[in-house]
Amino acid sequence: MHAEFWQARWTRSEIGFHLPEVNPYLQQFWPALALPAGTRVLVPLCGKSLDLAWLAGQGYQVTGVELAQRAVEDFFIEHGLEPEVSEVGAFRLYRSGAVEIYCGDFFALTAPLAGCTALYDRAALIALPAEMRGRYVAHLTHILPSGCQGLLVTLDYDQAQMEGPPFAVAHEEVQRLYTPAWQLQNLGCADVLGENWKFLQRGLEHLDERVYQLSKN
Repeated sequence: MHAEFWQARWTRSEIGFHLPEVNPYLQQFWPALALPAGTRVLVPLCGKSLDLAWLAGQGYQVTGVELAQRAVEDFFIEHGLEPEVSEVGAFRLYRSGAVEIYCGDFFALTAPLAGCTALYDRAALIALPAEMRGRYVAHLTHILPSGCQGLLVTLDYDQAQMEGPPFAVAHEEVQRLYTPAWQLQNLGCADVLGENWKFLQRGLEHLDERVYQLSKN
């Protein structure tokens, strides 16, 4: 989506995509990656997700990327943190303890992030329309090193029944986008429509949530 769309959503506090708790899939599946303490985790399009703080609390270094300055500032305020703020290229960098967030356009991250050897994507791929998803995955592949591991969470539903975001991303599309540069392992899929009354109200008949383990070749 265009930058203006997301800026407006945050300005109007239309952030139904923000989870008020840590994502249960992250808690369930992340430990099995067995990443050593201190590993740096990239979280693209992170918003003010509580998952950032959870990852930091598990001993990881966390690098988020978020377009909306309101979201970045809210994260640190809500966690009682006073970040150091600096200008880094096209980004404003906010840093406190184990969490740093680059405020700016994800696609402006031009240098490879050799220090990020892990990836967590719960809200990035599904936030992008079909015409941007290939570019997003190609950019991830460019900036992350071989051996990078992580988790990807997607949603799938009948796109004709509801406009995104979040957008439907079918299993077949995930395979097409990530292979052969990445190895994919399907960790599970569940129909979560009954837990999401807003989507029921919008006419969806099913809402599948799927979790993948990723490993970059």
